Amino acid sequence: MKARKLGNCGLEVSALGMGAMNLSFGTGKAVDEGIGIKVLHAAVERGINFFDTAQAYGPYTNEILLGKALAPYRKDLIIATKFGFKLENGGIVGTDSRPATIRAVAEASLKSLRTDYIDLFYQHRVDLNVPIEDVVGTLKDLIGEGKIRHYGLSEVGAATIRRAHAVHPVAAVQNQYSLWTREPEAEVLPICEELGIGFVPWGPLGTGFLTGTIDPSTKFDSGTDLRANFPRFTPEAMKANMPVVDMLRVIATKKNATPVQVALAWLLAQKPWIVPIPGMDKVEYIEDNIKSVDLVLTATDLVEIEQQLAQINIQGARLDEGLLSMSEQ
Repeated sequence: MKARKLGNCGLEVSALGMGAMNLSFGTGKAVDEGIGIKVLHAAVERGINFFDTAQAYGPYTNEILLGKALAPYRKDLIIATKFGFKLENGGIVGTDSRPATIRAVAEASLKSLRTDYIDLFYQHRVDLNVPIEDVVGTLKDLIGEGKIRHYGLSEVGAATIRRAHAVHPVAAVQNQYSLWTREPEAEVLPICEELGIGFVPWGPLGTGFLTGTIDPSTKFDSGTDLRANFPRFTPEAMKANMPVVDMLRVIATKKNATPVQVALAWLLAQKPWIVPIPGMDKVEYIEDNIKSVDLVLTATDLVEIEQQLAQINIQGARLDEGLLSMSEQ
């Protein structure tokens, strides 16, 4: 597995990380613990050393799963988790980044993950009720105490990144970014490049759409799958957006690859400090995804993709209204 540096913070990670959320939450029923452990071990065995989880995934159960599965490999891994959602009755009801809450979540995550330090601690969403300077001040103290090594920001805008970085350097920004979700290109990627901040795209496969395994007839369980409420995943929007998948299939055939590999290789080709974290809840997904690291998209390939995307008008908001309202993108 090739490695990449997450900006200038000193973190070196596998060129592809693993988004672990789907093992416990978000896109269907949680997998059995034994299967989850098997999948996580398979990722390590195949060279992935960068794992992404959060307090909110489950909630809590995803961190606990990673803690149990990854404990034997801990010293060789980079583990990222997140704070910042207000959780009640097993659901997200808002944001909470008060200093006392940050500390409480850090302690809980350390326990769940069976570790004495967190490599990368993200603010999951900006809290409009707490100045970012106060948030970063608390994170800076946690770094000084050795409980976290670096901090990051998720679903954040350029102005907040700059304010946070002035208090203590931001290690990484994690915003949604893919072939059909390109908002970070306007302001966020430029400021990351200016300040030497790594960028970690979540949803790099369009929350599953860019895999080519979803079509307008696909149904999502409103009780277990967040996509049931995403405007971009209505049958009408998916029908309108299928040309993106068709394009990926054509290019994949030319490159003797899969749509998944082309979509991830496109992200990897954008900047050397970009590290996607596709969700992988099956061993076969890991094996498919990691081949993207060695797939070379030429300048001609990238121009072709750009030209074809310019002719497609992506339909539907990327998130539901509640989650979108908590994002600065």
